[in-house]
Amino acid sequence: KSDSDSYSCDIGDAQSRAKLVVQEKPLLFKQELRNEEAKEGKQVKLTCELSKPGAPVKWMKGDTVLHASEKYEFKQLGTVAELVIRDVKSTDA
Repeated sequence: KSDSDSYSCDIGDAQSRAKLVVQEKPLLFKQELRNEEAKEGKQVKLTCELSKPGAPVKWMKGDTVLHASEKYEFKQLGTVAELVIRDVKSTDA
């Protein structure tokens, strides 16, 4: 995408110009989240894999956006995004 721009070829007395528009591949899930079960008080890891490394990820529980805390840890390495939920309780289901 960063290569999108106007380009020109200059031969002194004349110039030829062209505009390059690079269309990004759509961001897709290569591996979606899977249902998990955990015992109360333990931790659980939810993992998904994306089609592009470093893509922005927003973790949500229902309609609520989650934020990093003692309870929630977010990791992202390359195309893999991971949510760690510590000390799970029945309300985390």
